[in-house]
Amino acid sequence: MYYGELKKCDIANGIGVRVTLFVSGCTNRCPDCFQPQTWDFCFGQPFTDDTAAEIYAELDKSYVAGLTVLGGEPFEPENQRELVKLLKKVKADYPTKTVWVFTGFRLEDELLKDGSHPRCEVTDEMLSYIDVLVDGRFMKELKDISLQFRGSRNQRVIDMNKTRKTGVITIWEQLRR
Repeated sequence: MYYGELKKCDIANGIGVRVTLFVSGCTNRCPDCFQPQTWDFCFGQPFTDDTAAEIYAELDKSYVAGLTVLGGEPFEPENQRELVKLLKKVKADYPTKTVWVFTGFRLEDELLKDGSHPRCEVTDEMLSYIDVLVDGRFMKELKDISLQFRGSRNQRVIDMNKTRKTGVITIWEQLRR
């Protein structure tokens, strides 16, 4: 897995100060994407044990609220297979920190649908480690810069803990409307 950037003090991609990992590789290729360079699966740096150690060192800081993963596309199968290991360790070692993931794939239509492109053997496990999932492709015709944590009106900010508990997709209640 490759990554394009690691931000160690991000306040734009989730609540609080966050460590943010921009992974590389995306087959969605949304028109007017704000990170088109990350469509290339080999863009940036290889994700190594040293990269993971940098993330853990930042998460050790009391003021860091959690980890955010975006891209590119975290739910490309080749990215999931590596990210699931990272997210598992983050949730085990930092249970009070939140994990946010941004994806162009929709939860019920693609991530949970057998036979869809992103669904693979680790998708359910990866979803189990996520507190907030921002889903849906960026659509330039629905672009709205006033939205919190998303770029177009079709995208959702999903509370994954409540969604898992109720079995019904639940929008994150702290979302500014």
